[in-house]
Amino acid sequence: MAEVVWGLATSHVPSIGAAMDRGKTEDPNWKALFDGYAPARAWLAEHRPDVAVVVYNDHANGIDLDVVPTFAIGTAEHYPVADEGFGRRPVPDVVGDADLSLHLLESLVDEGFDLTVFQELDVDHGLTVPLSVWTPDPGEAWPCPVVPLLVNVIQYPQPTAARCYALGQALGRAIRSYPEDQKVALLGTGGMSHQLAGARAGFINPEFDAMWMEAIETDPARLAALSREELIRQAGSEGIELIMWLIMRGAMDERITKVHSSYFVPASNTAAGIALFDNRAPQPA
Repeated sequence: MAEVVWGLATSHVPSIGAAMDRGKTEDPNWKALFDGYAPARAWLAEHRPDVAVVVYNDHANGIDLDVVPTFAIGTAEHYPVADEGFGRRPVPDVVGDADLSLHLLESLVDEGFDLTVFQELDVDHGLTVPLSVWTPDPGEAWPCPVVPLLVNVIQYPQPTAARCYALGQALGRAIRSYPEDQKVALLGTGGMSHQLAGARAGFINPEFDAMWMEAIETDPARLAALSREELIRQAGSEGIELIMWLIMRGAMDERITKVHSSYFVPASNTAAGIALFDNRAPQPA
């Protein structure tokens, strides 16, 4: 049977990828952010999964805004990196795992989650930046195949935090019912607090972010109880992306072990967080 081995929550700010692609990780504006990634990257390099499920949102690069599914899954063998208007990132295309994707799709539909299915999909920074946070130098290929799980956080009404947490719990059951002996990692992406437009453009709420970082480990049900309106009020219109962290967390066990976390407000004026959790029971000394 498959098992969930670890979960990584991380922001997918596009400028993080740009800083890496342009060799600016030692720049004073960025060094603290990337220094904060280092312990997680070192641990992840020693705990390579067989496949990863990446929960993210498209930014009108792979999906037209005329059709925005609430939840969707990719079932392809290959996902090209999208050209987001300034050339595609210099990173590998993404290899899929069609067998696991189809198993997850069937299991989630049977549990009442009617997912849109993408048999072809270009993936944008929402997916590639988290992969770069995990693996800064992938070479010719990312560490493992990927199942993309997409969430609408752009157009109202976005799914509620409670619905996302429930989807995560169903996802965990679906993974554990997969008959192959595979180690599955989960990435929940987006956030933290930020707002890109309107009267509150530039809004960041470090106090809310700190609460979220603590509760995502110890009390995710508290976060799942937050309304859509409260999330936007506390975290900003784009900060609602944090609901995707709840899908990752819902798929994990009730008790998890935090490996590392870090928080930084980078030059893009967007709060960026990373939190890495081990889902396996601690081994006896």
